[in-house]
Amino acid sequence: MVSSDQRRRQLAREKFERQQRRREEARRKSKLRNTVIAAVLAVVVVGGGAAFATGAFDGDDKKKSDSAAPSETPTPPASKDSAPEPKMAIDQKASYTMSLKTSAGDIAFKMAAAKTPHTVNSFKSLADKGYFDNTKCHRLTTQGIFVLQCGDPKGDGSGGPGYTIPDENLTGLGKAGADGTVTFPAGTVAMANTSQPHTGGSQFFLVYKDTKLPPSYTPFGTMDAAALKVVQEVAKAGVAGGAGDGAPKTAVTITKAAVNKD
Repeated sequence: MVSSDQRRRQLAREKFERQQRRREEARRKSKLRNTVIAAVLAVVVVGGGAAFATGAFDGDDKKKSDSAAPSETPTPPASKDSAPEPKMAIDQKASYTMSLKTSAGDIAFKMAAAKTPHTVNSFKSLADKGYFDNTKCHRLTTQGIFVLQCGDPKGDGSGGPGYTIPDENLTGLGKAGADGTVTFPAGTVAMANTSQPHTGGSQFFLVYKDTKLPPSYTPFGTMDAAALKVVQEVAKAGVAGGAGDGAPKTAVTITKAAVNKD
């Protein structure tokens, strides 16, 4: 027969276990919420700002975009008067290397045309025209996600080439987990977008530390070890003003960009 003291201890133990379960559930929900917040931030940091590429600006910059500042509101989808995507002019069976000479050091990454032909073709077309030359990597994120974003000729997250390219290779990093994300490994180069399908333009991000994001950003390149180290050094210096998201404290200007067949 269970004594009253034993019963009290049993009830106390059960109460403690219930509290522990509730705390664990709260921690799990908090972790999931933080993941969602990071993903939303990614839409802003990694994609917010493809406004020009999706027609949110006209040729005279008469229209203004809210995407240059952090916001949870996606940039508007592409307008009907966007410029056409460049005609396919690459060898889709070949690999290419994009080489960036920057004020922080040389950054190079491999691109597989077979997996991302539209992206590689667009980047080669733009690089051949000098599009990326003398542009800034305008945004560094050091909290939640770990990326350096480049490719905006305006330098504020709102610029682009005037056309969009389709999403590609979205399953290249594996199947999304229960939290709806996949791991973008350090060294990955992927397309920025507005969080809407097929809204990539010219902006891309360099992952310098493993980062969890929804599988909605085209992974199209892989940095070599030397390039990754350059980006990690920029990240180590932090964001200007000490925030977790903004212009990098170490300014990064792409002085020359080239795409060559390997």
